[in-house]
Amino acid sequence: MTEHLEINDLAAWFALGCKPRDVWRIGTEHEKIGFCMDSLKPIPYAGNRSINTLLELLIKRDWQPVLEDNNLIALKKAGASVTLEPGGQVELSGAPLATIHQTCRETTDYHALVRTISDELGVGFLALGFQPKWRQDEIPWMPKARYAVMRNYMPRVGQGGLDMMLRTATVQANLDFGSETDMVRKMRISICLQPLVTALYAASPFEHGKPSGYLSRRAACWLDTDPKRTGVPACVFEDDFGFSAYTEWALDAPMYFVMRNNIYIDCAGGSFRDFMQGKLQQLPGEYPKINDWELHISTLFPDVRLKQYLEMRGADAGGWPWICSLPALWKGLLYDTQAENAAWAMVVDWSHDEVVALRNQVPRTALKTSFRHTTVLHLCEQMVEIAKRGLQRQHVLNQAGEDESIFLAPVIQAVESGRTQADRWLNAYQHEWHQNIDRIFIEAMHP
Repeated sequence: MTEHLEINDLAAWFALGCKPRDVWRIGTEHEKIGFCMDSLKPIPYAGNRSINTLLELLIKRDWQPVLEDNNLIALKKAGASVTLEPGGQVELSGAPLATIHQTCRETTDYHALVRTISDELGVGFLALGFQPKWRQDEIPWMPKARYAVMRNYMPRVGQGGLDMMLRTATVQANLDFGSETDMVRKMRISICLQPLVTALYAASPFEHGKPSGYLSRRAACWLDTDPKRTGVPACVFEDDFGFSAYTEWALDAPMYFVMRNNIYIDCAGGSFRDFMQGKLQQLPGEYPKINDWELHISTLFPDVRLKQYLEMRGADAGGWPWICSLPALWKGLLYDTQAENAAWAMVVDWSHDEVVALRNQVPRTALKTSFRHTTVLHLCEQMVEIAKRGLQRQHVLNQAGEDESIFLAPVIQAVESGRTQADRWLNAYQHEWHQNIDRIFIEAMHP
């Protein structure tokens, strides 16, 4: 008789991620929004100048193809992958690396490679958080079955979901934890600080060719995207939070799909709790396997996502300095004990309601947002200083004898000036660009 998974088994899956400090790594993921250089329009999936051709040219540079229904949808190489977001945003999911110096070499090499191919194809890539010009219905969908399920379901659970899928881009840092207790503390710190990161990295002020009223239009999408699977889970603020509590939250988040024989079965809105009891409508009498749980966890989008590591999901996409700064910021905050203690002291009395309210406000006002008796700018100054000292104490040097705090340069500049990248672009739009949004395709083009 086949044994069925229990809820404890699901919680134990997270615990498999616990690692001793000396093998902690950091992963960096970054997306970019592609466009055709002559028309500035999005890059189609197929054709001579297309996403598919871009991937095929990367295969010639030793990347390995990943196919779905004979469509080229991703590439893999040495612990890293290149994947496609729903609207053709191209993402590098970097390998887990020991140092930020290594992360930035990986990013540099990837950008150089993509640049040679993009020049050949006559395409460019925007390093910002939201498509600045084109409407949602002008963005091509990538041929991935999971996106078809999400495309049908998203409008039922919010107005921002399809924009999130088609028109946003982010940079993300992934970090390890040593134990359940360590995870709990890191999760609480990072979920509280995520609105600060959203403010500091705001780089998406435009929509439909003009200012949107937001400094992070990307973050605004998330405010109205399927609230049962996004945002700030209240359980993180409870005294008994841990792997089991997150499991219970995840069980209550609706499903998207399951995979059987490499085919996605649409279960959108279904209950994993029902699945645990053999009562999933689409697979009656069938019980989940652990890979079904792993797939379900990958479809949840809280501001900090727990897998067998922690994913920091609050930042707009940016260019090379900003990509390198995000993992540096989080490593400085969470991989040095003294820095982690300082960050904990900073947020220990913040409530769930306060963090949700802060998250709701920062997409519009970023560093100028008020919080308690201070501002987000002042809080970001504290956060960046804690991270800087944390990196200096870790004392991981490059060949020039510089520690990893050198990668904090763009966020240090932002807090010293009080201006985000979005603020700078808005000022340029009103003055040097003479309100011509096409200039952003030059100013934000990367690599």
